[in-house]
Amino acid sequence: QVQLLESGGGLVQAGGSLRLSCAASERTFVSYAVGWFRQAPGKEREFVAGISRSAGNTVYADSVKDRFTISRDNADNTVYLQMDSLKPEDTAVYYCAATYSWSTVVVRTTRREYDYWGQGSQVTVSS
Repeated sequence: QVQLLESGGGLVQAGGSLRLSCAASERTFVSYAVGWFRQAPGKEREFVAGISRSAGNTVYADSVKDRFTISRDNADNTVYLQMDSLKPEDTAVYYCAATYSWSTVVVRTTRREYDYWGQGSQVTVSS
């Protein structure tokens, strides 16, 4: 059972930056594809960014492209989401998710493809 722990959320003004971290309990985390999702009040959880096993590929939602960057430090079993130029519409609870992957290039972009989820981290962007 993989445990994921998000951190780094908080309150920031529009135009500011935050970096979310997702630390995994699994020592073979390098073998897992990882994604970030977010859920705003009254809305469904949506895909934000994903990274393949071993960081071969990344995919971003159109709404965050060129503003957010997903990366991973396999030595530390941690995946990051660097969020720049934040907007009020980025306000949501952000979740990281992971699933074991045989592929080094496939990025998972839907909720049902992920087996493990973190507890979520609140990000609030004020205008």
